[in-house]
Amino acid sequence: MVKKISSIQNQLIKELVQLKEKSRNRNNSGQFLIEGEREIELAIKGNYELETVLFYPELFSVEQLNDLTTKQLNTIEISKDVYQKLAHRKTTEGILAVAKTKPLELSELKLNTENPLILVAEAPEKPGNIGALLRTADAANVDAVIIANPKTDMYNPNIIRSSVGCVFTNQIATGSTHEVINYLKENDINIYCAALQVSADYHTQDYTQPTAIVVGTEATGLSDEWLESSTQNIIIPMQGDIDSMNVSVAAGILIFEAKRQRNFN
Repeated sequence: MVKKISSIQNQLIKELVQLKEKSRNRNNSGQFLIEGEREIELAIKGNYELETVLFYPELFSVEQLNDLTTKQLNTIEISKDVYQKLAHRKTTEGILAVAKTKPLELSELKLNTENPLILVAEAPEKPGNIGALLRTADAANVDAVIIANPKTDMYNPNIIRSSVGCVFTNQIATGSTHEVINYLKENDINIYCAALQVSADYHTQDYTQPTAIVVGTEATGLSDEWLESSTQNIIIPMQGDIDSMNVSVAAGILIFEAKRQRNFN
């Protein structure tokens, strides 16, 4: 039997709205909302545990629901009003899921190679930039993405949306800058910091050994602790009038130079 909910005043729906809107609720409950068929498919692929699936039958059929997963899930049919209350996007497929968060501590990282390539971002503030960084990391198939001094939780719906589900396909960890630097040093991973100070052109460096590419915010760059711990600061030569570019664009250039040197293996 499929349960049906038609009222936005339903207690469960009220709780899910809070889950969507408030980081505190996501952190306290260990749950978050996923919206969209592709994103849910990627979450399943990334071994996230789904607890409940909610669907609006005029946009997402029972047949599509049966094709989405082979596991028996708590399934709820919702009305248009409820769907519009829960949906974060204006155009979407009529399907949402409640999933369990994963622990994102550095101790949970499992590097499956002796020669990892890691993307590190310090204190990225805009969910759109975080999403773009995760898409770049997925495209390059890096071994991990580490967010130092995170400003938002990684299950923010804006991050899920802007990453197009790549938050589920990357191995992700978070920690303080100090913790991340210690982790990299303990694992003998070279640290290449994108910075203006005492920098070498990015393409002159060797990224074929264990490597972390570290980027900061466009406004303030990286903190001094990163610059003092860097194996080498690197810079992308600019030919225009400004001295910086979007952090996700810069990360893409640097990561794919590392991949080129590694022959895209």
